[in-house]
Parts: sequence; C-alpha cells; structure tokens
Amino acid sequence: MNENNSKINASLFQCWVCESTLEPFMTFGRMPIANNFLSEKEFNDEYFFEMEPAFCNTCKTFQLVRQPEPQQMFNEKYAFFSGTSQLMAKHFEAFSKQVLSYLDENPFVVEIGSNDGIMLSNFANKNIKHLGVEPSSNVAQVAKEKGINTTINFFDKDLAQKIVKGYGQASAFIAANVMCHIPYIKSIVEGIEVLLRPNGIVVFEEPYLGEVIEKTTYDQIYDEHTFLFSAHSVKYLFDQYGMELINLEPQATHGGSMRYTIARKGARTVNKIVYDILENEEDQGLNDPKTYLQFKQNCEHYRIQLVNLLEQIRKKGQSISGYAATSKSTTITNYCKINTDLIDCIYDSTPIKQGKFNPGTHIPIRPHHEFKENYPDYAVLFGYNHSKEIFAKEQDFIEQGGKWIVYVPQIEII
Repeated sequence: MNENNSKINASLFQCWVCESTLEPFMTFGRMPIANNFLSEKEFNDEYFFEMEPAFCNTCKTFQLVRQPEPQQMFNEKYAFFSGTSQLMAKHFEAFSKQVLSYLDENPFVVEIGSNDGIMLSNFANKNIKHLGVEPSSNVAQVAKEKGINTTINFFDKDLAQKIVKGYGQASAFIAANVMCHIPYIKSIVEGIEVLLRPNGIVVFEEPYLGEVIEKTTYDQIYDEHTFLFSAHSVKYLFDQYGMELINLEPQATHGGSMRYTIARKGARTVNKIVYDILENEEDQGLNDPKTYLQFKQNCEHYRIQLVNLLEQIRKKGQSISGYAATSKSTTITNYCKINTDLIDCIYDSTPIKQGKFNPGTHIPIRPHHEFKENYPDYAVLFGYNHSKEIFAKEQDFIEQGGKWIVYVPQIEII
C-alpha cells in the first residue's frame, strides 16, 4: 500500500485530494496489476492488492483507497501502446486540433503520460515545441524513435520546475487517460500551476464517473485508475490552485469520457456547458453517497448475470473466447472469477501480450490471427469501447455464425 494513503484504522482511509476520512463502500476483492501480462513461471510471485473504492463527500471524488506503487504499474514492461488503434489515432488528432485553437505565440506543449507519441506527433509534425513526459521506458522509446521529444519520468512539481528552467513555461498542458492514474494528484496540479503561462490552458480527458454510474461499467475501476472524475471533483481540485473549469466536452472514448479544459481564474470565459453539467451531476446523484451503495448492488447483479450466461453456454458444450486483453478485462475476469473453466483464451493483437497469461485468473493470450483460424462459438468483447472498429474488422466471424457477448450497457448476445 502506498505510504501516502496510510490507514486511519482498520476500515478508514484518507482522501487523496482533501485528506478527509474515507470508508470504502465496497470491495472488488484481491486484484492484480491490470496490465501485468505474465509468463507461467511468474504466477507464484504475482502481486495482488485489495481493490476498494470510496466516495469523498467533501471534495466529491470517487477513488481507490489504496493503489500499487507507480513503478509496479508503469515500467519497461508496460503493455499498452496507444498507437495500435487507428480509432484512437483519429481521436487524438481531433484532440490536438482543439488544443491548437487555444495556443498563443511561440507555443510550447507538454503532455504527461505521452505513451508512444500518438498525440504529440500532431504537434511535432507542425514543428511546435513540445515535451512528452512518460514513465514507461518501453513506450517512451517508441516515441523517441518517431522524433518526439520525450523524457522518461513521472511528472510532479519538482519536474515542472526543471521543465520551466530548461524550456520556459507552457502554453498548454495536456493529458489523455492519465490524470486519473495519479494518487499524488495535488503535486500534479502544483506542477501545472508552476508550468503554465498566465494565459495557458490545461486540457485532459478521462473516463467519466457519470457514465460509469449510469452504465455500471465497473471494469473502468482497476489499479491504474486511482480516480473516476466528475466535473465537481475536478472543479474542487483546481479551485485550490487558482484555476477554474472553462469547458467540458463529453467523449465517446473508453465507454464514455469527459474532456476538461481549465485556465487560471479570470483568464478565459467559462462556457455555459460547465454550469449545465454541474447541475446534471447533482440531478444524477453523483454527489450523494447513497448513489454508490446502489452502484455496489448493480455491480453484484451484473457479475451474477455474466457468470450465469457463460456457465449456461459451457453446459451446452460450446466454446467461448475473450476478444482484446484489456486492462478492463482484468477487473471483469478477477471480480467475476472467470478463468479457463469459462473462457478458453483471449485473442489480442498486441505482440507484447501474446503467449502470456492475463493477470490474476491466468487465461492464455493468443495472437489475433489464431482467432480467424479457429473461430469460437462466442467471443466476450472485452474491448467494447472499440466495438465499431472491431465489428467492422470481424465481419467473417459473424457471417460464420459467431456471436459476441457484450456487457455494456447491458449483458446481451449479439
């Protein structure tokens, strides 16, 4: 357990954001590192932690009360490469165009969690000064080979001061599916406050709490996701450092995300949608602790439904595989205790995962081409957030009688 979030007593913790006392409203049980696809010889030494979410009634932040150390999750073996998805490449191109519309003269763009450079390439190709901050050396090396200026590091206030000394202040600080990963989030915002020019902007997007609650997408909760943000929680966080929300834009990515745009207070006009979404969150109950007790019940209900469906198919002697060995699939398989009794294997196109086993329940990961060579009767769509891209790519599977099992926004067979 991270020392920064030490227990107050057997069941109470401190909020990562405001240090209020927290009590988890449920547990997902023992969870492994979501992206730690491992070999058979590593099974006995696999790391697990108790995954317990809590809701802070002070700062309105949904969070895990404990998390593995960052170096356990983000290192030279990190198995997620953003550039493997054409859909995400187009998404980040559109993201970059929005950021470009805000930039001032002699712009400098800093991205944290820059991965393989999929976002920053849009700025590098326009000869815009940039810096990627990426702690996982294997994906950072891919970015460097593309000519993306990248430092292998974790971002915080200390690094921000070094960046300002070496490059000057930034016009834009950007991140995609990264801010929610960082338990020491206050140091990140302190760093942003140091790094940002007076008229600079912060643009980041993350899986959105409102979508998770509405659709019961509990697979968005895993070790890397310390937080699931709402507009209220982001507002509270940045208000403490002289910054404010100026725009909010719902996104379709990752099963439902939100893009947050932030500036120094008074520097830019606040868009009306900010007030509208804050009101919507109140109406949805995102600030009410009772909402999360209902969410717990919904998670348990969906778990029973999914396992029952898989067991019924197996009793008929039919084959089931998984499709896409995602971080989210680690939560699903471990929380639902899905192993090779229910799923034969998971097919994935990422070479670093192939020939290994999924974390925790140790389902083998097979190369994607083997899926086409030996279609199962059913495939559980773990990569549902890329469903359009996958369905278009796998028409032959459907035409030959294959069926998809999806579990968002409800469990059904397609």
